[in-house]
Amino acid sequence: MTSTTGTTGTTGTFCPYCGWPDGAEPFQVVSRHGTATGSTVWTRCGCGSLQVRAVDGRGARIVSRSRPADAP
Repeated sequence: MTSTTGTTGTTGTFCPYCGWPDGAEPFQVVSRHGTATGSTVWTRCGCGSLQVRAVDGRGARIVSRSRPADAP
């Protein structure tokens, strides 16, 4: 997995599928897009869950999350 910079500092939440802290490495940045207020960063957790992170002056927070691809 590749790491990222500038997107840590989430609200202390954990992935509901693997229990890994949302702000911890490793997570893979899939894409990054600028917005009027900051950016939207699509990441993939170590377990495979796809996450959408809103990054702005308040930090980064996960606003949406999928199940891992192999989850039932």
